[in-house]
Amino acid sequence: MDMTPQEYQTYVRQKAKKSPILRDTALAFVIGGAICVLGQLIQNGWTAAGLDQEGAGTATSCSLVFLSALLTGLNLYNKLARFGGAGTLVPITGFANAVVSPAIDFKSEGLITGMATKMFLVAGPVIVFGTAASVLYGVVLMLLGTAG
Repeated sequence: MDMTPQEYQTYVRQKAKKSPILRDTALAFVIGGAICVLGQLIQNGWTAAGLDQEGAGTATSCSLVFLSALLTGLNLYNKLARFGGAGTLVPITGFANAVVSPAIDFKSEGLITGMATKMFLVAGPVIVFGTAASVLYGVVLMLLGTAG
């Protein structure tokens, strides 16, 4: 089977499954929104328990990270992600999942050389480039005289 690159691309387009973009977008919106509603309910619960707004926000973040890590460990977050797609990337829960998943995957290689080393395999670049971007943004604002 001798094909030119153009013929191969045509063949691949014919065989590729069409992406249901509207369905995927709607599911991402619903699942992401549901995670945010859960976060708001948790925050309301912490506020009702007597925490001030800042304390309730911190407790809510910790609760969402814990729940995401727990669901990842039970392989339920992965199932939710297959269903809801990008909706599960809501920042704090998606980040917790991105840290816990590689740790679980490399657990068999040991505590140090497996879990600890591979834990930030996915989340590490996000931390590095996010920090670098925030520093660059801060320097630009400082140079423009609009910071603070």
